[in-house]
Amino acid sequence: MPSNKHRNRGSKINDDTMIPPNKQNTPSQEYEDDEIEEMQDTDFKKFMIRTFRSFQKQILELQKSLMDKIENLSRENEILRKSQNETQKLVEQESVIVKRNQNEMKSSIDQMTNTLESLKNRMGEAEERISDLEDRTQENIQSNQRKEEEIRNLKNIVGNLQDTIKKTNIRVLGVPEGMEREKGLEGLFSEILAENFPGLEKDRDILVQEAHRTPNKHDQKRSSPQHVVIKLTTVKHKEKILKCAREKRQITLRGSPIRLTADFSSETLQARREWRDIAQVLREKNCQPRILYPAKLSFVNEGEIKTFHSKQKLKDFVATRPALQKILKDVLHSETQKHGHQYERRERK
Repeated sequence: MPSNKHRNRGSKINDDTMIPPNKQNTPSQEYEDDEIEEMQDTDFKKFMIRTFRSFQKQILELQKSLMDKIENLSRENEILRKSQNETQKLVEQESVIVKRNQNEMKSSIDQMTNTLESLKNRMGEAEERISDLEDRTQENIQSNQRKEEEIRNLKNIVGNLQDTIKKTNIRVLGVPEGMEREKGLEGLFSEILAENFPGLEKDRDILVQEAHRTPNKHDQKRSSPQHVVIKLTTVKHKEKILKCAREKRQITLRGSPIRLTADFSSETLQARREWRDIAQVLREKNCQPRILYPAKLSFVNEGEIKTFHSKQKLKDFVATRPALQKILKDVLHSETQKHGHQYERRERK
């Protein structure tokens, strides 16, 4: 009976304590089941006390281990909390900085927008001013062109008036100054006619209306005697004398060479000079060129006599005649270049 009692107690103790099988050095493991059943009450009590103490020791150790872990977890939690607080502070600081930067950027963008708008307005105003200046410039150019055209027309009118006034005049070049002291200029002209055109000297209808000397307007630096201008009564007599002079070619006064020409305005003389190079080329090609009164070019082309008042008219005509274009190509090109250089010089001035 006692053995069964001890056996029941041992079973109950085993069931209540549930000692883990992996625990080492526990009192219950020092005895076999049969040995425990055979224990006396005193031994059993001792056994239970040792077992309890062993469990108590294990519990204390487990408690200590748990407390250590809890303490470690608390420290880690505190560290995490501090880290979280620091991170939150940093985030708040960064948020403040980002917000300030955003405000600054917004302010800068607003300033840039205002600046761009101001620049657009200024550009618009500048474009309007430029457009106005261009319009004014164009108006000035057109006005200058009109003025230049008016000046040219006035010069042409003045030149035509001068040519009309001088239409009966003959200009004598190369007569030494002082020779007119004996006979006067009219007497010298009669002597020229008698020396070179005996038949004309006897023509009583040729009358000198006026005679005087005039300075050389076209070459002030040239040390040559002043020209003698003879004003006749009719254009017919002037043309007759000049025709005889062209036929004789060599005109003299007391053995010294002189020249007889028509008396033109400076503009007409310049216009006649501008035909010289072209007339020379046409003369070499046997086109029979002539410079007509007051400044027209006449020559024979394909059996017809052509007359031109200006070089532009001549260029337009030459463009339709390949053979004539080949003849005058070089001289017309050089004339265009020369006028271009003159225009550039006027622009620089």
